[in-house]
Amino acid sequence: MEETLAVEMRHVRKYFASSNVLAANDVDFEVRQGEVHALVGENGAGKTTLMNMLYGLVHPDHAEIYVYGEPVRISHPDHAIRLGIGMVHQHFKLVPSFTVAENIMLGIEPNQFGFINGKSEAEIVRELAQNFGLPVDPNARVSELSVGMQQRVEILKTLQRDARILILDEPTAVLTPQEVHELYNVIRRLADDGRAVILITHKLLEVKEVADRVSVMRRGKMIGTHDVADVTIRDMANMMVGREVILQVEKQPATPGDVVLKVENLLVAGMGGVPAVFGVSFDVRAGEIFGIAGVSGNGQTELIEAIAGLRPVDGGRIMLLDHDITDVNVRTRRTEGMAHIPEDRMTMGLNLQTNLDENVIVTSYQKPPFSSYGILNFQPMRELAARLAKKYQIASARVGEEIKTLSGGNLQKVVLARELEGEPKFIIANQPTRGVDVGSIEFVHKTLVEERDGGAAILLVSVELEEIMSLSDRIAVIFEGRIMAVLDAADATEEDLGILMAGGTLDKKE
Repeated sequence: MEETLAVEMRHVRKYFASSNVLAANDVDFEVRQGEVHALVGENGAGKTTLMNMLYGLVHPDHAEIYVYGEPVRISHPDHAIRLGIGMVHQHFKLVPSFTVAENIMLGIEPNQFGFINGKSEAEIVRELAQNFGLPVDPNARVSELSVGMQQRVEILKTLQRDARILILDEPTAVLTPQEVHELYNVIRRLADDGRAVILITHKLLEVKEVADRVSVMRRGKMIGTHDVADVTIRDMANMMVGREVILQVEKQPATPGDVVLKVENLLVAGMGGVPAVFGVSFDVRAGEIFGIAGVSGNGQTELIEAIAGLRPVDGGRIMLLDHDITDVNVRTRRTEGMAHIPEDRMTMGLNLQTNLDENVIVTSYQKPPFSSYGILNFQPMRELAARLAKKYQIASARVGEEIKTLSGGNLQKVVLARELEGEPKFIIANQPTRGVDVGSIEFVHKTLVEERDGGAAILLVSVELEEIMSLSDRIAVIFEGRIMAVLDAADATEEDLGILMAGGTLDKKE
């Protein structure tokens, strides 16, 4: 039986003169009706740019585009929507103060004599959600929803506009494992219903889990398209990077030294003063990676913010190199030898409105040689930026230029470069590979192991169980703000960690 092509893109070319990047170099890409098609590649490979051209957000220099066999020129997202193309962006486009129904129906509200019928609006959304098996409360405020539920709202918004071709850009980057599983089920249902689903991702495990075919891009070129059943994760990783990728972290057994960080009976409040961390105690030694595993939302954020000095402590104490830092400010903690790779590089780790030079000295701008008598010295800043860009292989980074055009993996390297430059004694690495590609993950892991081997104490927090198990020397599992157990990584199994992450105890295991 002949398969219907939902999308054909031929000879697509796009050059960005401002950053001297050829994002699409004679690219061919096609998607069949009723399939989940993964589009993978390193950050900066051109995959999001290619889909932005299909959605009308970016205009190609040259392209032949066909939607269900008809040639089209898509000049604007409104045009794409009329053609049945919907896109759920990595950073959601929702109005936080609006309800679910108001967001989904925005611009197409049912009205009578110019007045919006809120009751009818909610009923339409309730029926839509029921039809697609995506239950939501139409009257809930978006600001009160979890990230996974907000994504569900975004998907329903595109389906309400009758999208037959759905583009999902890094849809699992900020989801818990349970939400990821639910999303997989939704994606498969949509494809089985005859929709074409394009999944932009660099998580190769999810390609194997949910996709039918995969297309690999590298540096603006289409490397190839394959049935997912015919390629391994290693095959895809090697095609993405253009070389053999080390998927398993290579490290020697740790040789831990003295205690660098000691947390004793820590109590920390979360939103609205509700307790989030309950009497947590642990220590991290020089020359080891101490991992904290757990499903997102179990107190990890509050714990790390308290240790980093970003959130007040309600009880207990924090010791760094035998100094009590429980109530000292962030700058003092850094002076004492702490570095912090934050969970959210976009808002906390970097200032995307400024340049590379300023971002690499933002934690040391008050020190010589970067300033004297309160005035910045630009030449030392430029020299440091150039040295770090080379040392950390930050592709496309230019001294004196803005960083907002850099890929996610390269932005993470800017944070790593800045935080590790001062040879810190204690490093917080909070979700250090979230939303970055396989090549950058390899680089981040290798760098953290090198810091450990150099004598640094590293506190690693990750919702990626594979990352925790492969990098850590000891693993603590957090559940509802409490440490359930601390295990030697060599003895920990995925089953054991799963039981603890769900609130169980290993004593009860048969």
